[in-house]
Amino acid sequence: LVQKPSYWFGGEPSRGDVVVFEDPGGWLGPNEDGQVDGFRNLLSKVGLYPTGGHLVKRVVGVAGDTVSCCDDQGRLMVNGTPLDEEDYIAARPEGVLCDGPMIGRCDWSSGVVPEGTVFVMGDNRADSADSSYHLCLEGETDCTDDPFVDTDLVVGKVFSVVWPLSHFGFVSTPDSFADVPDAG
Repeated sequence: LVQKPSYWFGGEPSRGDVVVFEDPGGWLGPNEDGQVDGFRNLLSKVGLYPTGGHLVKRVVGVAGDTVSCCDDQGRLMVNGTPLDEEDYIAARPEGVLCDGPMIGRCDWSSGVVPEGTVFVMGDNRADSADSSYHLCLEGETDCTDDPFVDTDLVVGKVFSVVWPLSHFGFVSTPDSFADVPDAG
């Protein structure tokens, strides 16, 4: 379930928020275009299932932040502060050395997150085409991806998971983001 008013009238996503946002362009694969059928179609009609090319990711960096991968323990860092994320991200697959992305590298940086945008990552880092997946890494010459999501594309903040029932529960901002200093 998504609540929308928190971002109305100038409200912006915060670090740790799980948000729903419109596809910024090319993030969804060919079989993920938002088309649904059967039970999911019924859920979409009452607003319980997203349609029309929306994604759900966690905000890791806000304007001015720098997100980097990773410290010596393989933890993601925001503004130089490592995040303890074991409570909410999927466990690293065997052989993966960091809480970083699908790109398979543990040595990248987002650069400074521009004003009016956020840097988002999925909680299943090994299988999430998120901001880190869309980074242009050093040495790439034909990269045209933009890893940042415009805050105007954010539809709302997830506050509860209701489907599947085995995942039913409320979604809150993890404590790990409380220790991250503001960008300076």
